[in-house]
Amino acid sequence: MKKIADFKNTQIKYLFTDIDDTLTSEGKLPALSYEKIWQLSEKGIAVIPVTGRPAGWCDMIARFWPVPAVIGENGAFYFSYQNQKIKRAWAYGEEKRLKYQQSLNEIKTEILQKVPKSAVSADQFARLFDLAIDFCEDIPALSKKEIETIVEIFKKHGAQAKVSSIHVNGWFGDHNKLTMCEQYCREELGFELSKNLDKCAFAGDSPNDEPMFEYFETSFGVANVLDFKDQIKSMPTFITEKKGGEGFAEIADKLIHL
Repeated sequence: MKKIADFKNTQIKYLFTDIDDTLTSEGKLPALSYEKIWQLSEKGIAVIPVTGRPAGWCDMIARFWPVPAVIGENGAFYFSYQNQKIKRAWAYGEEKRLKYQQSLNEIKTEILQKVPKSAVSADQFARLFDLAIDFCEDIPALSKKEIETIVEIFKKHGAQAKVSSIHVNGWFGDHNKLTMCEQYCREELGFELSKNLDKCAFAGDSPNDEPMFEYFETSFGVANVLDFKDQIKSMPTFITEKKGGEGFAEIADKLIHL
């Protein structure tokens, strides 16, 4: 890991970024983060949020934020607002989604029984593809053991499970944040992500961002990623000095002023 001050790449044109605790600070989107997204856009650097947050939130983000697209529910889809119309691209179709939802409902029942202090995320009503279990956003923080139990239950049923800074997200299917980034680049930008890593970067903060940290040649972690250093084998290339939105501002300033 290197300090953000050591970053020198002037070729970056696309910044894929997590939202919670990367753009946000203590659950809020600071004016500073939003301002930096605008400044990056005006500089010609596209910011593409890549989040575990639900479809309902992502529709709003795609429409109202200065971003070309948003990837949501840990890679289940991307939404892009183009020519006054929303475009939605999915990892798989409606029939399979409904089948998977039945299985997720069974998993939900088991998790709530075996980890009674956990809760279904308050934003679950806006989700289409995954099940989000809250472990600290709207409830008292669960123990590491309780979080591990939630992950184990998902995996026992053959579902994927990823731990963010606030939720355990579980889903069926082989999609993830990275696969949808690849699909987005192929379908909307006209290139293969793997062959254009010199102009793409990623910013994140938690264990569910590890595949992105490992894949991208240029990856940034806001300082709070160090809270998970014992859980992440592939850490980001560069670390900011500050946490959350203020850390994102450090990344943005580097990209803007190089």
